Amino acid sequence: MAETTIIKSETTVKAFPMFTAEPAALGLIGLAVAALVLASTDLGLTSSVSKSLMIPWILFFGATAQLIAGAMDFKRKNIFGATVFTTYSMTMYSISLTIFITIFTDVTFDITHYAYGLIAILVFSIIATAASLMTNKILFAILIFVDLAVIVLIAHYLYDVSAVPAGIFLLLTSAFSFYAAAAILLNTMAGKTILPLGNAIWKP
Repeated sequence: MAETTIIKSETTVKAFPMFTAEPAALGLIGLAVAALVLASTDLGLTSSVSKSLMIPWILFFGATAQLIAGAMDFKRKNIFGATVFTTYSMTMYSISLTIFITIFTDVTFDITHYAYGLIAILVFSIIATAASLMTNKILFAILIFVDLAVIVLIAHYLYDVSAVPAGIFLLLTSAFSFYAAAAILLNTMAGKTILPLGNAIWKP
């Protein structure tokens, strides 16, 4: 009886790590632009007649830029950036659609629905603020300003409180977001700290 020889062939494929650039600068720039546009309306710097022109800036910068940053952070396994950027991007999409409905349709609406949506976002934002204590001081400050802006906007839509303080907090959100984006971009390019972001406040 002939002996049968079985030859096994094994092929090993080496997996190379896929590097993804830091997306936080993009997300922060998106937030900064959208916050500035929203602040201009709350502060009365722009006419309510041109309110529809807010939509492209909120839609592309506040919503889409943050969505891209969030998706990239998921790939980088950065749960903080991924969750925060993605959630805020969905918030900006919702704001854009709300503005569109209130301006361009004859649909009868109750603006308090928008207020309760903001309450839900506030709950998430407070959770994110607590998590930001473990990141750096600038991100913590940004989230504090977002929290305060949302609180004032909720009061504005539910109790007709002035939206001006919300505009101030959004303006601060924009300024600090631009700073954080600049710090991340410059520090990464230089390979050293050019603009400090501050150490984590909480190190559990």
